[in-house]
This record gives sequence, C-alpha cells and structure tokens, in this order.
Amino acid sequence: MHELSFGTWLIHISSVAEWIYAIFIIQKISNFEKLDLYYWFSIAMIPNLIGAMCAITWHIFDNQTVLYGLVTLQGIFTFIGNSTLAIATFAIYKKTASYE
Repeated sequence: MHELSFGTWLIHISSVAEWIYAIFIIQKISNFEKLDLYYWFSIAMIPNLIGAMCAITWHIFDNQTVLYGLVTLQGIFTFIGNSTLAIATFAIYKKTASYE
C-alpha cells in the first residue's frame, strides 16, 4: 500500500465511510417521513459505492496491472451510479414540483 500517501488514504477511506453513512441516513429519513422516492435515491447511491470499492481495492493491491480490470469496473459503476442518481433526482423533482 505504498502507492498512496497517508493523507490520500485518509481521504479515500473517509469518503467511502461518509457515502455509506449518507445512504443509511437517507434511507432512515425516507422510512421515517414515508418518502418512497428518497428510499430509491439511497438505493441509487449504491453503484457509486461499488465503484469506490473497486478503486480502493485496486490501490490496496498497489495498483497491480493484473487487477487493471478494477479500473474499468470503477468507471462503469461510476457511470451507472451517476445515471441512477440523475434519474432518482429527476423523479424527486417531478414529484415535489407538483406540490407547488
């Protein structure tokens, strides 16, 4: 794990921990407030988390070229995650815009 500095590892790990925490908080709020679309928003966050796990796993193993497929997976899951988050956000917007 000598490829990244301590500060970079700290940022990587804390970002993933924050993302996991955000998923759980949004899911809890959606259950408490009975907001189904926010539950789906929290589910839409999971592909980005998987992408982050791919990146961290690749770094843990010192960016070995044999594991370069993880970089591709990370990109794919980031694209999927950004797309699902955009769809979930648009659905929330459409529902809340009808209340105005």
